[in-house]
Amino acid sequence: MREDRTPQRKACDDTDESETRPGPEPGMAAVTGPPAATGRESDAAIIGRSRAEPELFAALFDRYHAAVHGYAARRLGHALADDVAAETFLIAFDRRERYDLGRDDARPWLYGIASNLIARHHRAETRQYRALARTGAEEATEGHADRVAGRIDAQAARGPLAAALAGIARGDRDVLLLVAWAGLTLREAGDALGIPAGTARSRLHRARTKIRAALGHTAPALSGEDLDR
Repeated sequence: MREDRTPQRKACDDTDESETRPGPEPGMAAVTGPPAATGRESDAAIIGRSRAEPELFAALFDRYHAAVHGYAARRLGHALADDVAAETFLIAFDRRERYDLGRDDARPWLYGIASNLIARHHRAETRQYRALARTGAEEATEGHADRVAGRIDAQAARGPLAAALAGIARGDRDVLLLVAWAGLTLREAGDALGIPAGTARSRLHRARTKIRAALGHTAPALSGEDLDR
């Protein structure tokens, strides 16, 4: 990032909100959700102030980098996730002047940027799902054994879930995972991808149908971490 603009550290329809937050899919429970209403400064306020004081943008990075990185890691693996997460915030920083300050929650904006970057690696994403479908293996990382020990019951469903994700069209998969893993509402997912809520709903329906067919109604309950890499 250019020196004079770099923060200190290294996005709708009028659909009723109650109609746009689908229930969790088998094996697809969200691991992140909307910001808690704690009276903290809104994302829009941070972005607005950062236009005059660029270093303040670091607060948005601190707030969401871990979540964006985790989302990218589940889809691409940790190596590519590092780059995707970093570039997401570089792009967001460069585009902060164009952000609609009427949108208090910046998560759809950030996940939209991340989704576009992930799309560049769609072959790597599909390869990852297919490899998991064949082996169910996760890459060895620090703390790997502890994580796996707590998820033994999920092993049986990991392969079918990964196989189903590999077979879903990219646009459908984007909507499904923004809802299931990023914790966005259907409307927010559509906003992130720049598509109407009705289109997002159709895509989600197709994706859910494939997931249900792959896992069946007797699949064990999994969290978003079950494909965490």
